[in-house]
Amino acid sequence: MDLIKLSRVSMKHLVTLHVMLDTLSVTGSAERLCLSPSSVSKTLTQLRENLNDELFYRHGNQLVATPLARRLGPTVHQMINEMNQMLTQEAFDPSSYQGRFSLAMRESTFELLAAKLTARVLEQSPGMRLEIWSRDSMGFDSLSKGQLDFIVLPHDKSQPPSTQSNLVWETLLDDEMVCLMSPTHPLADKPLSIDDYLSYGHIGIMDSDLNVPFFEMQLAQQHQKRRIAVTVPDFGGAALMCHHSDLLFTCSRQWVDVALQAKGLITKPLPFNYGEVSYSLVWHQPSMNDPAHRWLYEQIVECCREAGANS
Repeated sequence: MDLIKLSRVSMKHLVTLHVMLDTLSVTGSAERLCLSPSSVSKTLTQLRENLNDELFYRHGNQLVATPLARRLGPTVHQMINEMNQMLTQEAFDPSSYQGRFSLAMRESTFELLAAKLTARVLEQSPGMRLEIWSRDSMGFDSLSKGQLDFIVLPHDKSQPPSTQSNLVWETLLDDEMVCLMSPTHPLADKPLSIDDYLSYGHIGIMDSDLNVPFFEMQLAQQHQKRRIAVTVPDFGGAALMCHHSDLLFTCSRQWVDVALQAKGLITKPLPFNYGEVSYSLVWHQPSMNDPAHRWLYEQIVECCREAGANS
């Protein structure tokens, strides 16, 4: 252990690195830390010299973190949380809390959860700032880097990515999959058979993080692959296409029950065994050391329980 080298790296350096990984901006980091940009730049220079790494470099108009900086992100995030917990011994008081949390969710999850969660959190903690990102723009890597605090998403229960062992998955709501179609669809007035299901084109949803859905593999093994005619980024766009075509859309019943875009569409159960689906909450394991993080986790879980009870 090199104590002399360790003595040259302070909490100030770690906090600056943590915030820089989030903002990728010297000016933005300075605003968040209530410092001048020159002070942040000076701290970064000291840390670069101690670690013998550039940490951030400019690519066009943007700053990009080096591989070392990205690798240090989760460790630094955990160290800051543990230090904060050590210095803050009193019970967490949401009414006086001043801080920011970032969540990411799919558009389908947003309609199910976001408005109710925001109202619940801000009623108890008016000083808290919530940032809710599209899951397409902020994914699992952002959790490990400390740029996100939680992700909420629907998925097959067999499907959580296994490549990131430091991520915790918790089921919030069990769900089922249904098939949506236009009320003028030729299949609207009859029970949906597997032959009918496979004879029409389908609408797929883009997702770069998750693997091939289990229900797709089950369908191919039991019968044959369905034909994806169009792929769109979100459930709302898929429902809109259903209104104006004979395409079929397979999705979450929880979403159908709350989504305005699904109003007027015909809902039918899937004609095959597709496995189990759910909505899950995902977070970076060390972050639960932060009492504010644990409090927000409890609000998300309770909000989802209420949504499930009302569905």
